[in-house]
Amino acid sequence: MNIKDKHSDKVISAYPLFKGIEGSATAIQIQKGEQLKEHITKTEAFLICISGSARFGNEKGETHDLKSGDCVLIEPMVKHWVDGIETSQLMLLK
Repeated sequence: MNIKDKHSDKVISAYPLFKGIEGSATAIQIQKGEQLKEHITKTEAFLICISGSARFGNEKGETHDLKSGDCVLIEPMVKHWVDGIETSQLMLLK
């Protein structure tokens, strides 16, 4: 299985890869120049860049440029968003 094969041609695509008793993994694709709009998570999450380049930002004014292998911890109840600098494959763990 290749993560890229799980996505459609949509500008933003999310595919649930795994759902366990205590957590889940979601593959996210963001096309270059597009944005995963601001939203809030109720639980702590961990975002990993698999390929491409993306910029994570939050309402606290923090930004993180993510390239292959980079990751960021997402705080619960804090608005955040992700911009596709290049078409990017990301993994979200909750």
